[in-house]
Amino acid sequence: MTTVAIVVLAAGKSSRMGSHPMGQSHKLLARFDGVPLIRRVVSAGLETQAGSVTVVTGYRHADIAACLEDLPIHLCLNAAYESGMASSIRAAISQPHVSAADGVLILLADMPGITTDHMDQLIAAFQQAGGGLVVRAKADGQSGNPVLLPSILYPSVLALKGDRGAKSVIETSGLAVVDVEIGWPALTDVDTPADLDVAGGVLEP
Repeated sequence: MTTVAIVVLAAGKSSRMGSHPMGQSHKLLARFDGVPLIRRVVSAGLETQAGSVTVVTGYRHADIAACLEDLPIHLCLNAAYESGMASSIRAAISQPHVSAADGVLILLADMPGITTDHMDQLIAAFQQAGGGLVVRAKADGQSGNPVLLPSILYPSVLALKGDRGAKSVIETSGLAVVDVEIGWPALTDVDTPADLDVAGGVLEP
């Protein structure tokens, strides 16, 4: 069986929320239908066919951890989170339960529309292909998130630096890429107060 580990990137400072009247509140703690965003996203991951869910934290680690403390996940604290997204991806891939998987599904924690079904669609495409390619979510033909990388790319991912995701690794890998159309959730994250309002989230103190 081709195994997949889910990694949820939740370490950033959400600095673009600063102009909000409650800008000191963390967007990942914003409530959607009464549930904190980070818990909503992680819970969706736990219901998938993946073998594990790892949440990479950094900024407001204690608050994020408290929000997830009763869930069967792995927490990975990235002390270098201010250096950018690459450090969080490297920290996750370095975890034994992630590095042992045939593939890793990388999910941004601020994507409220991503569901269990969306992730399972990507996992199924990866498994059906035998795990030797990249699977990427799309919306109306436009590349989005999450993405699922095969283990053959882990060394390249571990070489990433700065505020970069896996896009460059995918583009230079030479591997086949399967695109899975999931609609608007693939392009919808909550970087700004306007994004949060449109998505239906509510910030709390």
